[in-house]
Amino acid sequence: MTGGPVGVGIVGAGTISGTYLENLTSFPDVRVLRIADLDTGRAAARADRFGVPRSGTVAELLGDADVELVVNLTVPASHVEVGLAALEAGKHVWAEKPLALDRQTGRKLLDRAREKNLRVAGAPDTVLGAGLQTARQAVDAGRIGQPLTAIALFQVPGPESWHPAPEFLFQAGGGPLLDMGPYYLTTLVHLLGPIRRVTGAGGRARETRVIGSGPRAGTAFPVTVPTTVTALVEFEAGSSAQLVLSFDSALRRVGFVELTGTLGTAVLPDPNRFDGPTRLYRSGDGEPEELAAHGHAASRGTGTLELARAIRAGVPERASGELAYHVLDALLAIKESLNRGQSVEVGSATAVPPALPAGWDPYAKSL
Repeated sequence: MTGGPVGVGIVGAGTISGTYLENLTSFPDVRVLRIADLDTGRAAARADRFGVPRSGTVAELLGDADVELVVNLTVPASHVEVGLAALEAGKHVWAEKPLALDRQTGRKLLDRAREKNLRVAGAPDTVLGAGLQTARQAVDAGRIGQPLTAIALFQVPGPESWHPAPEFLFQAGGGPLLDMGPYYLTTLVHLLGPIRRVTGAGGRARETRVIGSGPRAGTAFPVTVPTTVTALVEFEAGSSAQLVLSFDSALRRVGFVELTGTLGTAVLPDPNRFDGPTRLYRSGDGEPEELAAHGHAASRGTGTLELARAIRAGVPERASGELAYHVLDALLAIKESLNRGQSVEVGSATAVPPALPAGWDPYAKSL
């Protein structure tokens, strides 16, 4: 199609699909036409709940000519496989994070999209939320001067206490590095630009974990990835950041990002949320200035909509596959640094997308 709302199909009817569907079914510029899952009964239940007209298998979804854009909500190990299948079927792709588990397959996905004149974009789209967009506008306007350093912290006991099927979060493609790292590094790239070099350290506290909730509570499972990772992240522009990501901390520190510049410090909203205030501290001042989030109220699915509008307009999308690949490249470099005991250069680069324009409204009908 060349005009009108973009037809969307969702692959994966798991937990996160509910939030995507709540938003996407409320945006007039997209139409959710199908939901597919290995468990077709689960897909049917999701379709019934959110008023989606069709559900079934992945093959049926990919064979639907009205589906132009596939939202890939499968587990990380399936991201590239499903994404490539969608491209071969002539569909654009929105990928949940991480884009891939390794550079080779991530690059293959993006290169194939380019060959077929299709688009791949990817999560997180929290950076398009009102909270982080308000912070971005303040930093871009010079409210803290030239950004110099940042601190980013995510520390929790571990998701096995609440997630009913947490095994994938402790295997390849998971751990705090690849599960939570994309939120924090994507935010920092938006504010500080592309990453040049990283130095990582860390490990895992326990070899096994126990599911704490749901029908399989009490079940033990193996841990195969680091569960605490720390890193020094150096940016091309000369700034740097300290990053701590942990599933091992009894003391919870969630969503903390602090950015210091030549004129002051900004405490940003949680990178895993779409809202929240920004607090600005300036040397010599008393109480901080609090900037309420200004902008739209949508959450997950915002990036899919922005991609759909960009496709129709023939302009670059903001949550591009190249940006997602650069963040993946840096996260993998942190893992490699941890294993080697030395700094690792980040080979990729990316353009920093512009902030959303004032008044950008996901609920407006523009196509």
